[in-house]
Amino acid sequence: MALNPTVRLEYAGGCPDCGRRHVELPPVLPTIGDDFDWDLRDYDGFRLFMLEALAARFPERRRWTPADVEVVLAEVLAAQLDKLSDMQDRVAAEFTLETARRPETVRRLLSLIGYDALRLAQDLGEPPFDRPPAAGDGRSASERLEQYWLDHPERMDLARLAGPRAIRSQHRMVTLDDFALRLEEHPLVERAHAWESWGGSWQVIRIAVIPALRRDLDATGAWPQALIDATVRFHAERALPLPRLADGPSLRAILLPYLEAYRMAGQAVELGRAVEVGVLLALSIQVAGNHYQSEVRDAVSQALGTGPGGFFAPGRLRFGEDLWASDIVQTLLALGGVSNVCLNRFKRLGDRFPDQASSGRIALDGLEVAICDNLPNLAARGYFRLALHGGLRG
Repeated sequence: MALNPTVRLEYAGGCPDCGRRHVELPPVLPTIGDDFDWDLRDYDGFRLFMLEALAARFPERRRWTPADVEVVLAEVLAAQLDKLSDMQDRVAAEFTLETARRPETVRRLLSLIGYDALRLAQDLGEPPFDRPPAAGDGRSASERLEQYWLDHPERMDLARLAGPRAIRSQHRMVTLDDFALRLEEHPLVERAHAWESWGGSWQVIRIAVIPALRRDLDATGAWPQALIDATVRFHAERALPLPRLADGPSLRAILLPYLEAYRMAGQAVELGRAVEVGVLLALSIQVAGNHYQSEVRDAVSQALGTGPGGFFAPGRLRFGEDLWASDIVQTLLALGGVSNVCLNRFKRLGDRFPDQASSGRIALDGLEVAICDNLPNLAARGYFRLALHGGLRG
């Protein structure tokens, strides 16, 4: 080891005021060779390296046996180095989300990127929060989740993948397209259209939507369970407030917190509904000879209905999209048992609107959307009449 320099005072000629200070510096340390292989990570590598070093330093010794003290010490040291190496690898692995193994580390790393796995599991009622804790279980919510992940590592891996995906998904509402796209992602909205207009003092973003189930924005009442589950998950994944759906809140009360969370500060937003235009159709259909008229009537009603896959299903027709007779005829001719279709009347409801059967086009504009619910008690929402010819009776 290097020594401290030695200091000596000398007085020439015996004069007490003429002393000189001499410092004797230690010799320069020799260069230490680094012959250790820093890539060694396991027991076998450490043991072999130390035995080779012993053999090189004591070449006169020809025989080394497992009972030799030097060999035993080398093996004990190799075992400890192997444990330290493994510990170092485990500690280093906990610094990244991809390689972390401990549940508490994964949850902490996910929280650093804004993904609260604990809150999300609690809001969605996912395991282990799908049932109340056992009697006498004094563990906290985070401890319960971490133990569940430890018992079910596949659930932790799902959260490990969901976190980065969630933060990469852009939910902000800045442009008009952002407002339309984000609202159409909501389970309770079929279509949305946004435009900007002058509100008297500043620009206002106005949004028209086609709600699920054709409900009015301010109508209250119970929602189907499937839509409730989808809405709860949608808001929980984005940490958005949500009124109690069991109380039947209005669609406006559900959507406003969503708009407030992602709109720009100082941006005025107004929510409205599409202008629904009822249409009247009168159709004559030639039924094939080997088909029953009742079956063809049911198939036509379903094809032009508002159910899933129907021509007038909510959200299928866009805002301001013209209604073409050729699209309706093509839809009906694709049905089995329909040989020919004749469109006798094709118009908007109301005496002031002319029949467009000859032109084959009902022009719509702006926020207008064609509807044809075909409900006897709601004729203003559109209806169609069928006249079937040929085929089998019954």
